[in-house]
Parts: sequence; C-alpha cells; structure tokens
Amino acid sequence: MKFGVLKDIKNGEYRVVATPAEVSLIVGDGHEVYVASMAGYAAGFDDEEYVAAGATIMATNEEIWATCDFVAKVKEIEPSEYELMREGQMIYCCIHPAAHREEVDALLEKKVIAITAEDSHRYGSPNCEAAGKAGAFMGLWSMMSTNGGSGKFVSGLGAAPGIKALVCGCGTVGKGAIEVLQTMGAWVTVADINIGALRDIATKYDGKVNTIISNKYNLTKELPTTDLVINCVRWPKNAKEAMITREMVASMRRGSVIVDISNDEGCIETFHETTHDDPIYIEEGVVHYCVSNIPGAIAGSTSVAYAAGIVNHFRSIMNNGLEEACARDGFLRRSLTAYKGYLTHEETSGIQGRPWVKPEVILGIADRKLDPAPAATVTKSENFYDEFK
Repeated sequence: MKFGVLKDIKNGEYRVVATPAEVSLIVGDGHEVYVASMAGYAAGFDDEEYVAAGATIMATNEEIWATCDFVAKVKEIEPSEYELMREGQMIYCCIHPAAHREEVDALLEKKVIAITAEDSHRYGSPNCEAAGKAGAFMGLWSMMSTNGGSGKFVSGLGAAPGIKALVCGCGTVGKGAIEVLQTMGAWVTVADINIGALRDIATKYDGKVNTIISNKYNLTKELPTTDLVINCVRWPKNAKEAMITREMVASMRRGSVIVDISNDEGCIETFHETTHDDPIYIEEGVVHYCVSNIPGAIAGSTSVAYAAGIVNHFRSIMNNGLEEACARDGFLRRSLTAYKGYLTHEETSGIQGRPWVKPEVILGIADRKLDPAPAATVTKSENFYDEFK
C-alpha cells in the first residue's frame, strides 16, 4: 500500500503525524511511504531523516493526495484540501466531525474512508496529555503583567502567596495540567463529576490537591478566589447551558486567567477560539487563552509521543485490511467516520441529525466476535439509513 504523510497546514500547527521511526516500521512491513517535503521540519525532523528511514519525499501535499491510497495528518482536513480527496482513499486525522458539518459533507461527497483520530486512542491521546501540560504553562504565561494578567507567580515569592488554580475535568488532559501546576507550586483544586476519579487524584497527591464535585453551585463559589482556570471538560455539543456563564467569569478578579483547552462552544460563555499568532483576549477583566491546537507549541515532544501511539493503527490497517483491523480493535472501529459515502459516526448523526450506519455493519463484520470498546461519547442516535434499519 502507498502511505502518505501530509504536511499539516492549519494555522500555527507544527506537529507531524509520523516521525522517521514510524516510517521505518511501515517500510519494513513492505509498504511504500511518501512524505511531503518539510512535513516534519518544525517538529525537528529533516527530509533526509525520512529518506534514510525508507521514505520518498514529495514536493507538495497535492502530490501526496494524488499518489497515496492512505494519507494521514494531525489536524482537520482544511477546505482547500476537499477537492484533493479521492473516492475510496483512506484518511486518518483529527476530524472532530460532530462540530464540522462542512467537513463531513466533503467526506461523504468524495466517498472516502475517513477515521477520526481523537476517538481511536485506547489509553487516551498523547495530544491530550500534551494539551494539559502545555496548557498549564500557557496559563502561567498569560498571567504575566505583560499579557494583561495579574502578574502573580505560580509558587509565590517570599511574603507573596502562590496562585490558586482550578482544573475542570480530571481526564487525560486535566491530569497533565494538574501535574504541572502542582509540581510548580500552585494551590490546585480539581472539579469533576466522577467521585472515583477525584479520589484517585487526591490519593496520588497525598491530599495536597483539593477536589470538588463540578456543578454550578461549587464553581460559582470557587471562581471569585481563583487565579487560573484550566478547562479540560469535553462539553456536550447539545448542552442547553454553559458550565461557566459570563456572570461567573465577571465574578473573577481582574487579571485572572482562563485557559480553555477543550475549545467546545457553549462550555464557557465568554469563549472564542484563538490561534498561536494571536492567542489571548480579555473579557470581563479576565485574560482568555483559547488556542485550539495547544500541543502544536511543543511539536517535537508531541509528534514523537503521538506517532508512537497511533502507528499500530496504520500498520494493522495496511497489513490486515480495514475490516480485520476494525474487528481486532474496537477503538479503531468506533472512530470510523465515513465509508464510501455513508456516515458511520454516531455522535455526528445525533448532533447533526444525519442518518448513519454502524461501522461493523457496513464493514460486514457484525456477526464476528469483535474487540469491545466503550462509546466515544454519550450522544446516541437511532437515525439509521433506510437500507440498514
């Protein structure tokens, strides 16, 4: 099979989906690997390293799209790439389909086979860990007086106390943020709806991290004395109200900071997406850092960790075929988003009101013993295509 490593073109994106290490594995399996020139440069990998690993360098992404049966990148498919997709071509990237209707339109119209990376990680995405850890640093940077923040230092100084930080959500992203903030001397409180997860955090840090149940009452009490909020909650796209309202933001002290790592519309009422080029804005006296691809700022480490975590998906698909790969790995199966003109992603069906078909049905493996995986989200849909009801 011909596998292509695309150069990510999203504004402020520096990661690469495969390093020379992964290329050497795929080439060793007997496949051809093509890498867009400079695809790994910003992450620290030169074209010559890919060539030494067995890849062929191509001058442009357009050549990769035209040549390869299977292409991969880190972030979403940009509108400028829609016309480059070919019928039957396999694509792996962070699609975020439920939030991107036009992208889904293009995937279905082009009849490609698309896999949304964010749903395929059995042990949590390395990107999530990177987002949490780097997001904590970005919050501390945003708090500097030069950025409109309060000018407080994370661990304090003699006679000046350290900051109070609130981490909302203690999944993979939240755990990364907690680790950095607690290690650097912040007074950390964690909010989540899962008592078991909160208990695990309290135990890990010997009770030095406070824990609260995440609800409007508790957050309203906490915010006026909080210097830094790190939002790591994956907010339901059909939620009827915000987790943190504008009024709650206004209750925070001037110069406090909100870092919205999750970037879900409707979770924080004062949120709007920003970029690495223009990362912060101030509303209600509070500095907001809302960059959607925070891990891109630490592209070297993130690319190595991310590529190592997903290469087995690539190898399984190319060595065993998509059907067998999806039968063997439920996390890969649940991340199948579009298949030759059919939507195969339940959350997208539920959020966008589109019909869908279960991946195992359209792949013809429903009667087999399949590797199990939990649903990717709580959104459900019984809106099936007529021919698959």
